Amino acid sequence: MRARRAVTITDVAAATGVAPSTVSRALHNPGRVSAATRERVEEAARRLNYVPNSQARALSSGRTGTIAVLVSDVTNPFYFGLIRGTQRQLKAAGRAQLLIDTEDSGDHEAEMLLSMRRSLDGAILAASRLPERRLAALAEEIPLVTVNRNVRGVPSVVIDTPAGIDLAVEHLLSLGHRRIAYAYGPENSWSNRARWQALRAAGVRYGHPFVRVGPFPRGRAFGSAAADALLNTGATAFIAFNDLLAIGILTRLRERGVRVPGDVSVVGCDDIFGADFCNPPLTTLTAPIEQAGRTAVSMLLARLVPAGPGPGRRTVLLPTHLTIRDSTGLAP
Repeated sequence: MRARRAVTITDVAAATGVAPSTVSRALHNPGRVSAATRERVEEAARRLNYVPNSQARALSSGRTGTIAVLVSDVTNPFYFGLIRGTQRQLKAAGRAQLLIDTEDSGDHEAEMLLSMRRSLDGAILAASRLPERRLAALAEEIPLVTVNRNVRGVPSVVIDTPAGIDLAVEHLLSLGHRRIAYAYGPENSWSNRARWQALRAAGVRYGHPFVRVGPFPRGRAFGSAAADALLNTGATAFIAFNDLLAIGILTRLRERGVRVPGDVSVVGCDDIFGADFCNPPLTTLTAPIEQAGRTAVSMLLARLVPAGPGPGRRTVLLPTHLTIRDSTGLAP
C-alpha cells in the first residue's frame, strides 16, 4: 500500500486561491497578510491536515536558530560555568542551545555532528577529543568554534593554563619545593598535554627536572591511585591535571596519614565549584570558564554573518591566575 503524499503549501494555496508565498506568510508571519486571508488559509490548512515542515523552512532560510554545545562529560563541574556562559549568550542572541555529552569519545562527537548538521547553525566543541585532521575537515562542513583545543583553521578559545602552570611552579619553588610531580590526565586531552609540556619547560628553565605519573582518568575516584603513585616519586609537591583528580588525591593522602601541606603540597587546575570546600581548601589555577563560553558563542555567531570572518585561524587566549589556599605550604 502506497503511503499518502504529505500535504504541501502548494495544496493549501490551491484550496484557498492564493499564492504559495501568501500561504507561507499567513502561517509563519501572519502580520503581513489581512485577517480574512489568514483565517481562510488557517481553515484550509486544518481541513487538509497540513503540517509545517520546520526542516524545510530551515533549509530555505539557511538558519535553524540552534547551536550545539558538545562537552566531553556533562557531569564534570568544569563545564557548569561554560554551559552557563554559552546559554546566556545564545539566549541574548535569540538562539537555542542543544547540549550534547560526547562521553569522552571523538567518534561519538563526529557522529553527532554529522547526523545533526542539517539541524544546526553551528557548534561549539569543548575539549574536543577528535584528531586534528578530522576536526579540521568537520570545520569545513559545519561552522565550529573550539574551547581548549587549538587546531589550524578552526577558530578557538583557549584558557591559558600553561601560563598558569608557570605561576604554580614559581609559587612552589618560593616555598622551597624542588621535587615536583605531575599527575598526568587522559591521553586524549589536549589541555592535559599542554599542561605537562609547560611543566617540563619550567623544569628545564629553573634547573629542576619534574616527573610525571599516570595517565589517569579525570574523575575524583582515580585520585587514590594517583596519590599512591605520586608518593612513590619522593616529590614534596604535586600538581594534578584537574581539580577532580586533585580532590581525590587529597582524600587518599588523608587516609594514609600524609599531612597536607605539612608533608606534601597539592595544586589543582580549573578552580571548579567545591575546590574551596576541600580539606584542606585547594590551591588551584582559576580559569575564566564562563567567559570562555560567552566568547565562543560570540565568535561563532560572527562567522554566521555573511560579512563575517572566513575560515582562517583565529584564537582568543584567556588568562588564568593562581588562587592560593591551604593545600600548599613550606617544603618539609
